[in-house]
Amino acid sequence: MAERSTAAVDVADNSGDEPLTAKADQSTADGEAQNRERDTDNVEAQGSGGTESPGKVSPPELHSGHKLARRYRLEECVTRLDGFSSWRAVDEKLRRAVGVHILPADHTRARSVLAAARSSALLGDPRFVQVLDAVEENDLVYVVHEWLPDATELTTLLAPGPLEAYDAYQLVSQVASAMAAAHREGLAHLRLNPNSVLRTSSGQWRIRGLAVNAALRGISSGTPQRTDTEAIGALLYAALTQRWPYESDAYGLSGLPKDVGLIPPDQVRAGVHRGLSELSMRALANDGATASRHESPCTTPEELVKAIGEMPRIRPPEPAFAAPPEYQRTTYQQGSYGRPASHPGATQPVPPPPAPLQSRTGKVLKWAVSALLIAALGLGSWQLADALMDQGKKSDDTNQTQPTDGNDKSSKKPATAGKPVPISEVHDFDPFGDQSEKPGDVGKVFDSSTATYWQTDFYTSADFGRLKSGLGVVLDLGKVQQVGKVTVTFVGDTSVELLTAGTDAASMPASFDAYTKAAEGSGTTVSLKPGKSVKSRYLLLWLTNLPLQDDGQYRGRVADIKVTS
Repeated sequence: MAERSTAAVDVADNSGDEPLTAKADQSTADGEAQNRERDTDNVEAQGSGGTESPGKVSPPELHSGHKLARRYRLEECVTRLDGFSSWRAVDEKLRRAVGVHILPADHTRARSVLAAARSSALLGDPRFVQVLDAVEENDLVYVVHEWLPDATELTTLLAPGPLEAYDAYQLVSQVASAMAAAHREGLAHLRLNPNSVLRTSSGQWRIRGLAVNAALRGISSGTPQRTDTEAIGALLYAALTQRWPYESDAYGLSGLPKDVGLIPPDQVRAGVHRGLSELSMRALANDGATASRHESPCTTPEELVKAIGEMPRIRPPEPAFAAPPEYQRTTYQQGSYGRPASHPGATQPVPPPPAPLQSRTGKVLKWAVSALLIAALGLGSWQLADALMDQGKKSDDTNQTQPTDGNDKSSKKPATAGKPVPISEVHDFDPFGDQSEKPGDVGKVFDSSTATYWQTDFYTSADFGRLKSGLGVVLDLGKVQQVGKVTVTFVGDTSVELLTAGTDAASMPASFDAYTKAAEGSGTTVSLKPGKSVKSRYLLLWLTNLPLQDDGQYRGRVADIKVTS
């Protein structure tokens, strides 16, 4: 098997700032490096204590109760290491908990930490723990970030055992998608490990330390996309096996046996999902070591996202329901219903005492109400019969006196339903994203079957994870035609808008601003009727709010579209 790249070892082997080697005579140094790494990775560990470690620059003398910018009150020092310290703090202005990294302004990494923090803050992706502030003040540089008290590290989640296949699938899907978005903006993590990935109480995965963790430790890589992809593969490997995919123990996980190389997860533990096992190997051994499985390696998070999308969907486990209480037969004093069969020698149950007799007033009231109801029903029936007889007479009179001439303006013509308008082509439309979401399935929206559908990528919230205002599909009607109604069938309650291009559009407009809003609605079957007469060749169905699907993800799924004039 081919050797792992230095970049992968640097990040994934839990070795601090220096890469590990496999030489036996360095085992002592490796152990010290791992201890230092555990302290380092606890920089953001919420609620865990840190240990002292010497650094090149002495950290500033700070204490609990100290305030930064007259706003951030330091509560607890999590870690001091390598010239910087990390704290749990309180933002007194907004009354919320935050985390703070603090360095001396003359620290050799202060400039790079500030630059990394500000770049990460500009990304604004909710799948990452957000940087809230990055300031240089009073000879200090400090970075303020979100504090998630309801989130749990992957390290803690793996302590009792590996994750279920569905949870591992959610982990790799969400982390790979988030990192692909970060790399599109030129940002890398370079420190992805089980301590930097958190799961919130709602089941969403969040990544902390984007760019900042690596800057704090002075880590860089010539192949950042490959480094992060291998790290995602290591996370998936650990989630499936509860083992770290290298020889050294790390993050509370046992490493692989020495001298056996990198073996697939389904050979480490029985019952591992085969597709996820292959996926982790494609990300980890992306130097050609997976050729025996006839699968191409994934060298970037984007390639990993594509590979995940090609996998069969992994459904969440069925919920467990408690067994209903055992049926108990009830005996009744009156009648024979529910009375147990008599057997010789059987002891009969003692009958309950008779219910008290109703009062005379109650009986009178009951009969009075009954009489009123009967009278009301009789009166209503008589009025209904009388009305029907009158209507019958009018109908007879009309048949005898009204002419059947079709030119009579007073006669009403039956309403005619709109004629179907054929759809020539459909194109996916994502002007605020990567310009393409499942283009191979978009033809399923007008195949006259609701069993098939086109779907979007998954997002962390109904509003597209706050990444964009929406996305959709463009219908090409072949020529400018009258549009009376567009009926859309979704899988899940979805909000959608109908927009139309101008009649002078010679080709499908690529800009969102080239379309005009004509109607909107929400539901599983939505009828979009323009408020006035509309003629157009290109119709844009713009999804604005996505439903939560059975797989626990927010996706838009369009099953069928029909256009009528």
